[in-house]
Amino acid sequence: MTQAKICGLTTPDALDAALAGGAAFVGAVVFPKSPRHIAPLHAATLFERARGQGPGKARIVAVTVDADDALLTEIALILKPDLIQLHGSETPARAERVRMLTGAGIIKALPIRTHEDLAAADDWEPFADHLMFDAKPPEGSGLPGGVGARFDWVMLADRAFRHPWFLAGGLTPENVGEAVRISGAPLMDVSSGVETAPGVKDPALIAAFLEAVRSA
Repeated sequence: MTQAKICGLTTPDALDAALAGGAAFVGAVVFPKSPRHIAPLHAATLFERARGQGPGKARIVAVTVDADDALLTEIALILKPDLIQLHGSETPARAERVRMLTGAGIIKALPIRTHEDLAAADDWEPFADHLMFDAKPPEGSGLPGGVGARFDWVMLADRAFRHPWFLAGGLTPENVGEAVRISGAPLMDVSSGVETAPGVKDPALIAAFLEAVRSA
């Protein structure tokens, strides 16, 4: 069954909608340039009720962009995420350092626009618990993701990877079912597609997205 991650959560009502809808992963963006930025201490307080096993629980993901050791240590000590999402220009060697420093698993986001961009997956598979194929942002964007861009999902059809992988970029409640069918992705990631404005999550859209994933 396809599972989903609701990313960029900053409010209790949005988190509650994600948990009530059965999200398998919930994401905290720790990146000041993002409209979804949340400080580790705030995230720790907000996400505490997501922690654990069973219904109404989800794996906690801290989304970072080329974070230094000091920030990663702060995230690990305060938020204690299950996974760190690397959404910048990190290398596999850096991922190993992040894993050692935080004790968390690794999601590596790879920006995709063309078939050639998929080649990076071969280098990353030994180092990541999950790969995330995200749409490459438009030229000049100051953000590595969360801008609503999408790529041709057909590029991932019939591709096999070592671990369950995420599809991200431009997903909405209206198109996620099609995205699952075309790409075959086992994991779906959404952020801007369940917002009414940048950084403003809509609980009704979150519920609709998760229902569409379950029905796909």
